[in-house]
Amino acid sequence: MSVLVYAEHDNHQLKSETAKLVNAASKIGGDIHVLVAGSGCEALAQAAAKIAGVAKVLLVDNEHFSHQLAENTADLLVEMGKDYSHLMASASTTGKNFMPRVAALLDVAQLSDVIDIISADTFVRPIYAGNAIATVQSQDTIKVMTVRASAFDASPESGDAAVATLALGGAAKGAQFVAEELTESARPELGAAEVIISGGRGMQNGENFALLEGIADKLGAAIGASRAAVDAGFVPNDMQVGQTGKIVAPQLYIAVGISGAIQHLAGMKDSKVIVAINKDEEAPIFQVADYGLVGDLFEILPELEKSL
Repeated sequence: MSVLVYAEHDNHQLKSETAKLVNAASKIGGDIHVLVAGSGCEALAQAAAKIAGVAKVLLVDNEHFSHQLAENTADLLVEMGKDYSHLMASASTTGKNFMPRVAALLDVAQLSDVIDIISADTFVRPIYAGNAIATVQSQDTIKVMTVRASAFDASPESGDAAVATLALGGAAKGAQFVAEELTESARPELGAAEVIISGGRGMQNGENFALLEGIADKLGAAIGASRAAVDAGFVPNDMQVGQTGKIVAPQLYIAVGISGAIQHLAGMKDSKVIVAINKDEEAPIFQVADYGLVGDLFEILPELEKSL
């Protein structure tokens, strides 16, 4: 029995999700191999080799994987996956893009958004926007799974695995990379931030999100938003936290002017410490908050920034 973990990266930096996936894979048992597929990413393979628990790192350095298109990546995993009992990727935008294709090509059922591993064939995943937790058992010979990395701690960097370079992969027909538009920010990436401060409909408009910026800068935090704030046009889509946005689990999550709809709670309730600021003391967000402050956010935020 062996597990193939797909490394989460951007060709420049190995993302923290990879070490968390390795920790999740260790609960299955057997050898853990990490696949680093990209372009010019030899340094990332060396970084993956340092993760404790990794037996081998497989490097596929090919320009066809530079943008990790679903067609190219899925074909690679199908080609390699027949030698493994488990194929694992993060339940991120990248993993959700190609893993369903892998499962279809292998003719197996995908296990999505796994948050705990009971045994090699039994897994735990949320359903109904996190309102219920399902324990599922798979009898497929190859388990194809996406894992919610935020549910696991990262494996430490104390390993020294061997790196093997493989000459695999070719250009897929029917799809090609055209362009990408990326948001650049000096603040931490939302999915990997240790501290997040999010605003909701209570912010009233996009300009008022500036009230969060000073606090975020002092805490080294990322700035997020609820779906209501995004749908209202206050902030762009990539700031959305929730079931249909980004699933986060930082050390500290500060919810400002967010009522706490179930879709938002599904995306942040695993945060280690939750602080809620809302003028409605009956807001559902207070049911999951460790600390709650009832009051006018336009008075509280300036005082909080000054105190910090």
